[in-house]
Amino acid sequence: MFEHGKLNRLEDYFIKLSQRPGNTVYFYRINGYTEKIQEFLRKYYESAVKSGIVIEGKIPNPEEHQLNYYEEIMGLEFRRDTGFIIAGLARWLPRMNEYQRKNVASSLYDTLEEMQRAGKNDNMQRNAYIKFMCWLYYKFERIVNRLGQEEAPKILYEGSVSSYELKMLSVLSKAGSDIVLLQPQGDEGYQRLDPSGLLSDCLKLPEMKAFPDGFGIRSLREEDRRRQERERLYGGAPRISPCTNAWIQGEGLKDVLTDPSRRGEDPGFFYNCFIRINGVEDKASYLNELFQFRLELKNRQRHFTVLEETIPRPTVEEINSIQRKNYNSAGQMLLDLSKYIRYTANQDLERLMKKAFVDVLSLEEQAAGANINRLTNKAVYLLCWLKRYQPELFVNWKAPDIGCLICLGGCQNENEAMFLRFLSRLPVDVLILKPNLHTSCCLTDDKLYDIHYEQSLSVGRFPGENDAVCMGTAAYHAEQELDTIIYQDSGLYRNQQYEKAVSVILRTMYEEIAILWDQEVKYRPNFSVTDNQVNIPVIFAKVSGVKDGQVSRYWADIKALATGDAYVIQQAPYIRPGDENPVKPYAAGFFKNGKLLKEKIKTHACYQYGFLREEMQEHILDKLKLLIDSRLIRGTFENGTEYTIIATVLNLSKEIVRLLQRFDFTKKNPKLIYIHTSESMISLEDTILTAFLSLAGFDVVFFVPTGYQSIEKYFNRQMAEEHQVGEYMYDLRPPAFNAAPPGTKRSWREKIFKRGN
Repeated sequence: MFEHGKLNRLEDYFIKLSQRPGNTVYFYRINGYTEKIQEFLRKYYESAVKSGIVIEGKIPNPEEHQLNYYEEIMGLEFRRDTGFIIAGLARWLPRMNEYQRKNVASSLYDTLEEMQRAGKNDNMQRNAYIKFMCWLYYKFERIVNRLGQEEAPKILYEGSVSSYELKMLSVLSKAGSDIVLLQPQGDEGYQRLDPSGLLSDCLKLPEMKAFPDGFGIRSLREEDRRRQERERLYGGAPRISPCTNAWIQGEGLKDVLTDPSRRGEDPGFFYNCFIRINGVEDKASYLNELFQFRLELKNRQRHFTVLEETIPRPTVEEINSIQRKNYNSAGQMLLDLSKYIRYTANQDLERLMKKAFVDVLSLEEQAAGANINRLTNKAVYLLCWLKRYQPELFVNWKAPDIGCLICLGGCQNENEAMFLRFLSRLPVDVLILKPNLHTSCCLTDDKLYDIHYEQSLSVGRFPGENDAVCMGTAAYHAEQELDTIIYQDSGLYRNQQYEKAVSVILRTMYEEIAILWDQEVKYRPNFSVTDNQVNIPVIFAKVSGVKDGQVSRYWADIKALATGDAYVIQQAPYIRPGDENPVKPYAAGFFKNGKLLKEKIKTHACYQYGFLREEMQEHILDKLKLLIDSRLIRGTFENGTEYTIIATVLNLSKEIVRLLQRFDFTKKNPKLIYIHTSESMISLEDTILTAFLSLAGFDVVFFVPTGYQSIEKYFNRQMAEEHQVGEYMYDLRPPAFNAAPPGTKRSWREKIFKRGN
């Protein structure tokens, strides 16, 4: 007879009998759950269905007609004797061979002997014997002729086993069958039957926990049904499977460079890796390592592709090439769309692609619920990306070739993560590089191997052979680290640290204007930096009247504000509607369907700001768009005022452009002082200019000693805070600041390049 063996690992259940130590079979109880146990039970269930017995619930007692048939064939004679039992088995189960009959008979005899020692009389033993014989015929007949063969038959029993059931299972175990008792309700019932644990062993693994709700043979059966359905979708199971990361040494780039032919020897597997490297080991050498890594891939004739920061979304043309239908189920959709996966040069690779496609989307289906439309969109993304990158990764593929996909920056969304999980199931090394620890990657996967380093480095491009590769020295990176420590969340800011800014108009008292005027904006109330965007507190005010009627003091106060960063306008209107403007003829073409066409503006011959730093050009165009979208200027989207706004903002004077160019969003902001002493009205263009400069971060103050209306005429809502400071005075003539002499005739070139001189 066979003896119970001790498992070293769950996979020992699937070892052939001749390769086990001695005459060993396994009989274990499973009372807890891990993912490893779930995978084992799935495989064990498949084996039991194929060449064993699955018992869900109880083994039913023999029915009357079954007992009658037994009596008709065997009679009611009973002797507790091995020879009698062997003869009975030969007549009752003729497909068993002599070796099998001997083992079963010996095991039955031991069980009956144990019953006699327990005080069971001959009549009880006879009834037990007949029950066992009926069970062998009606329940276990399909395995009794396989007992003791190389592939030990598998019995899977779910539930709380009864005394006679346990005796029957013990008989079959000693005769050469592997057995698993799956006990979701726990081990208490079994302990009452076999308190010393002589008949079976209890499986104990680290991190075992209670079974999930609904787990059992029914769920295994449903999973098996889905697996068979998926295999139907595959068009046949591939002959090779992935062995991912099991062979790696945990050395990142070195693992990827390992020759595919030296990673493993089993022809039934391809050996790939799925690795994410977070941070960098050495900032000074990191880019050089990537550069050498790329050259090594090329020298070894490995097919590879590099994705930087993001995977470009499928184009309209790519999406339209995938014809979809109305689907009633995920299976119907997957079967239809999998036809777009083609690799005629190698059927195994095509089947692998289809299998990965079905498996990954089946997992997505569980996450997305029953939303077929959403799942279909994900399927289309996968197919578009596969079609796009297949020529680069799988050109002339044959085993054991392994391509390589390098993703610099990590996955930015769930579709990108899904695509990398898909590729990790194919003959591809998937390498995710995330050198900047301050960025995130949304990819999660049980098979993903993470490597962590403490240093962080911002890398925008993967160094290539034809690139001008920039590599920092150790001192350079040390300076960058110190710079980060000093200027991050410290209240200190380096020069031109931020590229984006938003103006916040301060409501102040009149006396506060002079106090705040010369302050750096970071010291003003309501200054903040959020998400790398500076919130700039700015002044936008109108001062009406002359304080105490003191004209000389009035001009002195204004002159005190006219610092080097201030631009002073002394004559209204500053910009006349009839002034030449080289942008005006093209303004209508820069705004279409409610959108400002920034790229068209920047590439047009009339564009005058191309020499500015790139971030300031973007700042100007952003605030131009904001001024239009806000409908702050009266007539916007009503009578074509939006085109006047575009023409005005894109034709600023040289002095104002220079103030913008040197504007640092965390330091002193530039100023505009507009002195309006006469009855002449401020133009629409002047209103546009002052509103734009306020949005761009300027302090803007109107001095109107007459108290007349100025910019109010062209605003849809109040922008400037008005301060009534004294009596109104008329016909005042301002002293010279930096405005052009009144009435001076200038050419359009002078207006562009010398306005305000």
